[in-house]
Amino acid sequence: MSPMKLCVPGDKLCSTVDCIPGTGVYLRHGCIYSSLTGYVLKKNEGEELPVISVVRETETQLLPDVGAIVTCKVTSINPGSTPLKDRFRGTIRKEDVRATEKDKVETYKSFRPGDIVLAKVISLGDVQSNYLLTTAENELGVVVAHSEAGAQMVPISWCEMQCPQTHGKEFRKVARVQPEFLQA
Repeated sequence: MSPMKLCVPGDKLCSTVDCIPGTGVYLRHGCIYSSLTGYVLKKNEGEELPVISVVRETETQLLPDVGAIVTCKVTSINPGSTPLKDRFRGTIRKEDVRATEKDKVETYKSFRPGDIVLAKVISLGDVQSNYLLTTAENELGVVVAHSEAGAQMVPISWCEMQCPQTHGKEFRKVARVQPEFLQA
């Protein structure tokens, strides 16, 4: 049977009345939930009810894996630790913004909503959250940012970008983009 439905950790798949839990799922309060990102499979294995599982598609590499470099758009800055609930969301924790002086990181001086960021996947997440990301390497961080005037800013150091119209400077964790990540 071929994969049918894409799901992420925490997605409710069905009731235990309808299916038997297989791999990649967990039970809670009489319902079966996905414990990983992948495809939902239902198979009749000689039982009364079909077995429901979640499997990863390894051949197509449709989803990022640990160690993958991903391009992300910052949608919100959350000073707390509440994970975002939407599909394929990632979190860059304060301690994963940069490699040194982690205790001095101020998130609003590293990223702003709307920024485009290169990050590395450090965890596929679990039931409570989705991807965990890091920008702690020099090559990772903000690659595109717009000033309050709406102009695309230019990096001037590893921690600042400047608006070409107003010449105003804003703090960011700037990526030192490597040639393999640039498109011609």
